[in-house]
Amino acid sequence: MSAGKSGFPAMCVGIARAILRDRAARRRMLAQLLMMALGLMAIGLWVIGGWLQESVLRFALWWGACGVITVVVMLFALYDALAVFREEREKFDRD
Repeated sequence: MSAGKSGFPAMCVGIARAILRDRAARRRMLAQLLMMALGLMAIGLWVIGGWLQESVLRFALWWGACGVITVVVMLFALYDALAVFREEREKFDRD
């Protein structure tokens, strides 16, 4: 094996860095995560609501996952806002 990092974890880190550094990619990812969270909530409310109500475990897992995804979206939006502030400050300082 080579001494450098390789494999799936290294690939994930590389993709994450590319997304976090590019404003357009960050916004696309944020929009996709937001649509996924809204879609899961809509499915949980209207499509499989009765099935979820039959079991406390299913209900807790589904809505727990929806909550986790929602928190990830909020943290990603906060990161995006802070990154935009940093980018604009750097642009202002260069001028």
